[in-house]
Amino acid sequence: MLGAGLLNIGSLVLGLIAWVLPAVNLAQAKNSDCRNWALSVVSVSACAVALCMQIFYSEHLVKIQDWSALMDTSHSTAWISTMLLVVTIVLNTITFVVYHKNINNGNER
Repeated sequence: MLGAGLLNIGSLVLGLIAWVLPAVNLAQAKNSDCRNWALSVVSVSACAVALCMQIFYSEHLVKIQDWSALMDTSHSTAWISTMLLVVTIVLNTITFVVYHKNINNGNER
């Protein structure tokens, strides 16, 4: 069960990483030298892996036939996963828009 519990912890950590990286990228938006598109790619990748870990955890609950745990957590898991995906997309879109405006305003060297 420790391995299955690590899926939830890993999913939480990767979800936080998916949100923190675009925020770091936005904080560096004033410095045109600090644009790092790799952070956006890593952010989206961290979100994808976090969602995948949740799918594997649900599969684990099915394998061990823990139907009550699956029924108790499925709604919350679906809702939280949706929020993770939406917020990650929004943050990375904001990052893209900010950098696109910086490039159009002549802030690129």
